[in-house]
Amino acid sequence: MATLSVIIVTFNTRELTLAAIASVFDSKDDLVKEIVVVDNGSTDNTRTAVHDLFPSVKYHFSERNLGFAKANNLGVGLSSGDWILLLNSDARLRPDALKISVDYMRSHPECGVLGAQLLNEDGSRQNSIANFPTLATELLSKSLLRRVAPGRYPGKEHCFYQPVEVDSVIGAFLLTPRRVWETIGGFDERYFFFLEETDYCRQVKFRGWAVVHHPDVRVWHYQGGSAKRVKAAARIEYWRSRYQYFEKNQPGQLRRLKLGLGVRMFCNWFLNGIATVVTLGVVGSLRRRFMINHALVRWHLAGRPDSMGIPR
Repeated sequence: MATLSVIIVTFNTRELTLAAIASVFDSKDDLVKEIVVVDNGSTDNTRTAVHDLFPSVKYHFSERNLGFAKANNLGVGLSSGDWILLLNSDARLRPDALKISVDYMRSHPECGVLGAQLLNEDGSRQNSIANFPTLATELLSKSLLRRVAPGRYPGKEHCFYQPVEVDSVIGAFLLTPRRVWETIGGFDERYFFFLEETDYCRQVKFRGWAVVHHPDVRVWHYQGGSAKRVKAAARIEYWRSRYQYFEKNQPGQLRRLKLGLGVRMFCNWFLNGIATVVTLGVVGSLRRRFMINHALVRWHLAGRPDSMGIPR
């Protein structure tokens, strides 16, 4: 029986997935590990490449995109380890990351979730901690909040030197004991993509366990290997998940959230549209922002259907 089960969900990220798997096998530790890959319908030959290079990996191929939450739940169900690591396909472990993180969990049974310090390819820090969504975080600039109140809204600018308890961690690396996962019931599958790990951390803390960011656990993260190719669709999914989070956890604030986001969305759409026309559409960044905002407006006017966004 495995000590640690590593669950990797992939969708058309073959080379990144192979690097993520290799980093698990290259880890410097004595853990008994198993890797479970859940493929959400890739068409880039990921399945053959994984089978050829890593035949011991358990591989489940889905004919359709199950979404991140459901795919992780499926992967955990196929695993047996005492600890469960949810690792993004676009993440790569430093060799000592697993040893440090599991050792910490063993010596801190009150810890229900452990997150890592995520790094860009050049070694610079990424935001690895997430506050629970509130009207302030969703309607104001997150970067401004981090600068004005870094103690309340810690970001990559804040360098931690020891493990610290936080609201939630970014799900590119999320380590949790199986007993905690089973108590919570895994990810809420009403989230298709985005905020499922934030909601999970909220449920963990509600039941009395700690959520911890460990700065010595370092993981390279290439940020959105799948979502980068479908930016407008991914943005729709983020808004959908945001509404779902508030409906579940802060229903009294949902109407205010929708009003505030709606006003901001239409303002951005109008202003980006004007800027795109004035510049004759030659400024790529303006044109892309307008197209994303236009997709959001269309989705709202259509009644926020599941048929728009990332294909199911």
